[in-house]
Amino acid sequence: MREEDRVKDTRSGTDVPLSDESVDVEVHERSTVYRGAVWDVVRESFDLPEAGGALTRDVLAHTGAVAVAAIDDEDRVLLIRQYRHPIRMRDWEVPAGLRDIDGEDPAVAAARELGEEADIRAEEWHTLADMYTTPGGSTEIIRIYLARGIDALPHAQRTDRVGEERGIVVRWTPLAEAVDAVLAGSIGNATACLAILHADRARERGWTDLRPVDAPWPGSRV
Repeated sequence: MREEDRVKDTRSGTDVPLSDESVDVEVHERSTVYRGAVWDVVRESFDLPEAGGALTRDVLAHTGAVAVAAIDDEDRVLLIRQYRHPIRMRDWEVPAGLRDIDGEDPAVAAARELGEEADIRAEEWHTLADMYTTPGGSTEIIRIYLARGIDALPHAQRTDRVGEERGIVVRWTPLAEAVDAVLAGSIGNATACLAILHADRARERGWTDLRPVDAPWPGSRV
């Protein structure tokens, strides 16, 4: 292949591996421009070779989060509905929460959120999907776990919900119905959409080729 053809192909992506690539960039300056109750906004100046010079970007420094696609023996997915103030809606979601406890294993955090938001526990856990929610402006990474072998959480282990979570509605929904709702636009929560579609595909494959629960966590540098 001629060099000029190789460059053209690289720019079109035809000979670039179909896998996200971690990149080390030299950061010249870094400062916190806003410190919030849950997350901060960080300003960084850095060099990027293809940009031909220095760039400055404001980034939402997020703790990261976990979510759970809980599937029962009838191939139903557990969905919860709760109020989300930024969008002024009660949207359908899967159980999820921030990684805001120092040192807590993400899989442990996922099991905790499943218990706190839906009063259930699971025996089988796998990594289902990873998602960069807003890569152009936020460091947030959400890992979605697949949970099976579902059982009710003992009453002694249940916690009282507070705030918006007091209004949570829990619904077990056949996967096919949930997929239809996603494709029809009736469910707009991105994490729920990804969890439902991944879970449906995993079911079609007979729950094979699943990643282990302790698969390496995608990195974040901010």
